[in-house]
Amino acid sequence: MDTSRVIPALAAVAPAAWTGIAATTLIELADPADPQAVLTRIRGAAATEGPLTVALVGQLQRDRKQGQIHLALARTAPATVRYTGLPWAWLVQTLQQRRPHTTTVYADLIADAEVWQLLHDQPLSFGNVPAYGVISPPPGRRRTAQPRYAHALAQVLRSGHRPGDEELHHEVLRRVDIAEGALFLGAMPPAAPVNVPLPPSNPAPGPVPAVPAPLPQQARRAASPVHMPSEAVVPVEADPHERIAAASKAGRHDEAAELAAAAERHAVQTYGADTFASVHWVEVRAFLATVAQDPSTSCRLWLQAAETRLDVLQQAPDAHDVETSVDRAHHQWLQLRDASAARAFAPRLVALRRRVPGRQPGALESIRKTLERLTTPPAQ
Repeated sequence: MDTSRVIPALAAVAPAAWTGIAATTLIELADPADPQAVLTRIRGAAATEGPLTVALVGQLQRDRKQGQIHLALARTAPATVRYTGLPWAWLVQTLQQRRPHTTTVYADLIADAEVWQLLHDQPLSFGNVPAYGVISPPPGRRRTAQPRYAHALAQVLRSGHRPGDEELHHEVLRRVDIAEGALFLGAMPPAAPVNVPLPPSNPAPGPVPAVPAPLPQQARRAASPVHMPSEAVVPVEADPHERIAAASKAGRHDEAAELAAAAERHAVQTYGADTFASVHWVEVRAFLATVAQDPSTSCRLWLQAAETRLDVLQQAPDAHDVETSVDRAHHQWLQLRDASAARAFAPRLVALRRRVPGRQPGALESIRKTLERLTTPPAQ
């Protein structure tokens, strides 16, 4: 499992967000090598009186001689796991010694082939400690798994919103694509929301829908009350999404945009600028501009959302929300009829495409060809 990109995201979470109390100490063991040293740090953390949250990211391997499961460390190999991995039983025994209801585990793990076979017959034990997360199957030969659950966990905690453990687990699962066949720790995820039509995400030019589509699925996340000024003509609503969708569908694009802008202002005031709550509303506004056939505004907002997710929220370039933002920025850029606007947005789009190439080949080449067409004078 590639943990290199998730370590900075986990470390950037405010310590208090992990436990819900102000006086919190964060202990980070990045690529630890010595099982005894790791156990010592875990025992030290377990000896504290207050709440303890343990986040585990890595691979489970089986000691073929004794048949025991280990958490792989920096120097662990299949042949040396007995000596270089952390025995799972050590971890469970240490955490079980704590007082009930004071410990929570979040885990984003992959299993090697032998452990994966074992887990189908006997679930991984956490003793009496509540555990949330996923255990994914082996990623295949010469492939490396990405800790998507852990990355989304860090994103939610960094947004300033700290729900209860089970709600936090469900919120994380709503944000990520879990590997097919993965095992869930803790409560099963809630039923997935109904899919709704979305604007085209591929970079090829295409018509803008004549009838405004419902809001994208991500526009229904992180809903919060919108407190409007007393002189505003729009009434206060607990969740403005339905009103926004109705206004957009009826062609009242200015009203829909103002409602979304008000929700964004509230998110910034409540959670801060450049948070998941605020970037959510930037994306809603970008979608509304697409429906209103305003590609310049839509492109600008999708670019803003993608840059925020990558540079501020530290999402991975292959995260679904990042790829979606870049794809839609690219699609809207191709709809521009103003050559000067297209040239103005091009450097930002090119920079994003170099980091987020997307799932379809030739994205950068399509930008280059479009720019050549815009800069080539017409033949006489």
